Amino acid sequence: MTKLNINIDHVATLRQARLGFDPDPISLVDLIIKTQVHGIVMHLREDRRHIQYEDLVRFKKKFKFHLNLEMAPTPEMVKIANKIKPDTVTLVPEKRKELTTEGGLDIKMDMTFMKKIVYWLSSEINIMVFIDPIKYQIKIAKGMNIQGIEINTGKYANSSGNELKSQLERIKKAAIFAASIDLYVSAGHGLTTKNLAKLVKIKEIKEYNIGHSVISDSIFYGIKESIQNFQDIIKKWVLGELEQIF
Repeated sequence: MTKLNINIDHVATLRQARLGFDPDPISLVDLIIKTQVHGIVMHLREDRRHIQYEDLVRFKKKFKFHLNLEMAPTPEMVKIANKIKPDTVTLVPEKRKELTTEGGLDIKMDMTFMKKIVYWLSSEINIMVFIDPIKYQIKIAKGMNIQGIEINTGKYANSSGNELKSQLERIKKAAIFAASIDLYVSAGHGLTTKNLAKLVKIKEIKEYNIGHSVISDSIFYGIKESIQNFQDIIKKWVLGELEQIF
């Protein structure tokens, strides 16, 4: 069964807007777990604009539930990850002025340093890299002693018409290639109930990480129904209720 992880960063974004205590992203986890998703995603950014270190500590103290920690490949974050011991670490790029993650991690830029980051991370942690659907990046990732990749779906999510079809094909080819060299494949960024349906038909993608759209929709529908809408899309494909597109 294809897995769904929920990113709770933007619950923390609302909290940090007033630098207060509410809404508390960790309190929401209780409700999310009841929806039977696979796990929780949190991105501890260097600028701490949403999730805080204390959120990670409270999560690990309160829950025995799958945690995917997104983080920049820096020595500071490696120390935090090794202390928190999330189930998975996803290495992502960061720019202080960006509104959200812009593009995948370019692991070719400094291979020696990236290999050190992977080496420094605890062997108890499953390591993924967030990269664009580019074959040479996937090849490099395979040589880094990591378990898998998360394909950046940002360009696909922001496309339409022929460009959308082109981006979808890129993702499909990347997923097939990654799976063929024994890399676990997940995908995420900018996914909504409107664009997920085409992606779930790519059987090589085993896991989806969705946050902003889930939290945004929950304002109107509540968190349980918001998550259920995404789960229904995945289940319909499994049951053969979505039309073939390839």
